[in-house]
Amino acid sequence: MIKKKFSTSSKIWMERNRKDLYVINSRRFKFRSRSWFKLDEIQKMDNILCCGMTVVDLGSSPGGWSQYSSNKVSNKGRVIAFDILPMHPIKNVYFINGDFFDRSCVKKLLEKIGNNKVQAVISDMLPNISGVNEIDIPKIMLMSNLVLDFCCSILIRNGNLILKTFQNKECKNFLEKVKSKFSFVKIRKPNASRKESKEIYVVAKKKYN
Repeated sequence: MIKKKFSTSSKIWMERNRKDLYVINSRRFKFRSRSWFKLDEIQKMDNILCCGMTVVDLGSSPGGWSQYSSNKVSNKGRVIAFDILPMHPIKNVYFINGDFFDRSCVKKLLEKIGNNKVQAVISDMLPNISGVNEIDIPKIMLMSNLVLDFCCSILIRNGNLILKTFQNKECKNFLEKVKSKFSFVKIRKPNASRKESKEIYVVAKKKYN
């Protein structure tokens, strides 16, 4: 029998996860991930999702946000989920496995969306990060800008957006860009976001023409 060896950082992560109330409750209520609670908190503040909507969920795996969105839109709406990682099926959710930086994968997503624009885009997506700011910040901001441009191309007028990014020196310019496209823009840091994490959620509503 081979015994697995864990690094000190892995042991700390496992211990923190074991005590994490959101992890415990996500397992208790059979939610796909603790991120379910992040979207729930944002929804209660900003009312992004409602019955009958078509929602695009970017960076969906393992499915916490898709699961939440599916319940909100009910069988009168639909959720189109997209992620580079696989995701187990969820009722009323159509999943596309692909890389957002791959044009052929994005084309598949656009084909599934079709000619009718969508009411909401929710993105919990980030690129792989190394922990080195000089490398990570440009990658994060590139993806944030790509997601913003993509969502604006598929959102209806007055459409809604939730987009995860990281607090950094480039954020100010990015937020100005968001404000040029939406009339309502807020920064949210849900309680379920770990305190040490630099992640923030940009909530934008009422897209301009």
